[in-house]
Amino acid sequence: MAIVKPVLAANWKMNKGPAATAEFFADFLARHQPADDRTLVFFPPALSFAAAREATAGRPDIRLGVQNIHWERSGAFTGEISAPMAAEAGAEFVLVGHSERRHLFGETSEETARKVAAALAAGLVPVLCVGETLDERRAGRAEATVREQLDAVLGTYPADRTDSLVIAYEPVWAIGTGETATPQDAAAMHAAIRAQLAEAFGAERAAEVPVLYGGSVKPDNVAELLAAANVDGVLVGGASLDPSGHAAICAPG
Repeated sequence: MAIVKPVLAANWKMNKGPAATAEFFADFLARHQPADDRTLVFFPPALSFAAAREATAGRPDIRLGVQNIHWERSGAFTGEISAPMAAEAGAEFVLVGHSERRHLFGETSEETARKVAAALAAGLVPVLCVGETLDERRAGRAEATVREQLDAVLGTYPADRTDSLVIAYEPVWAIGTGETATPQDAAAMHAAIRAQLAEAFGAERAAEVPVLYGGSVKPDNVAELLAAANVDGVLVGGASLDPSGHAAICAPG
């Protein structure tokens, strides 16, 4: 299924068990009417994925992803799930390179690239997260940091699969802090990301890749962020846990 912009993605992180997931969708789906002019993706915890799939059966406008995968297809990797497992369970998308995976769990850019390759091989769409810390921004290295993170993946990414890639720019200093990059800040970084995609794949293929903004996205700032140049959607964290608030975020502009 095609990825229609804007992309409105919800990362629940380690929140909502199966019962809470079912309750959320019962409320959210009553508020949000199907629309074919946007793509809605939810990333529930792995143990709540089946509940999310059951709750959204019959709503093809709601698409699901997993928050993490291992790059191997199978093996002695206790606690991990593979890309083929996620695809078999019904996932279409997977978050890769999220700042919490990089900074809390020590995941490297090399590992991120391996996960992207595994996702593609299994037919999943990787949502590649990139972003700088506050120290990197203050040091004037925001764009350089993001470029390095993208380089690790784009150097080996197949040019004929740009329709199966999503980039999410998430300034680390804005995640869960209440701080938000200004629309101008977001537009500037997204323009740099778009230019790097064009360097790698050419302008036409680069235009296929949605570039999302993530970092304290809320109902009261989403419209301004989506109106910024080169912002093709949002990756929502805490605000997506409330069905009323997230329905407001996902409502047609």
